[in-house]
Amino acid sequence: VGISGPTAAVVGKLLRQLGESTQVMCVTHLPQVAGCGHQHYFVSKETDGAMTETHMQSLNKKARLQELARLLGGSEVTRNTLANAKELLAA
Repeated sequence: VGISGPTAAVVGKLLRQLGESTQVMCVTHLPQVAGCGHQHYFVSKETDGAMTETHMQSLNKKARLQELARLLGGSEVTRNTLANAKELLAA
């Protein structure tokens, strides 16, 4: 069972509050949760058949905005998804 929408926004805010007093690392595909973080990392993996490597990259403000827009709209980033991502970061 998963969460989405308003519930995800509440979870994101609670995780942010928790992050004020302790370190929290959360792996999520939910933009409502990712937008609440103090820091944003992009995690990816590569597989060459026998071996899988995982990579983690810290995102700057511009890259974070792009990634949140991608999470909101799928593979295509549009003016609307960018505007929504800006709203998430401003909340």
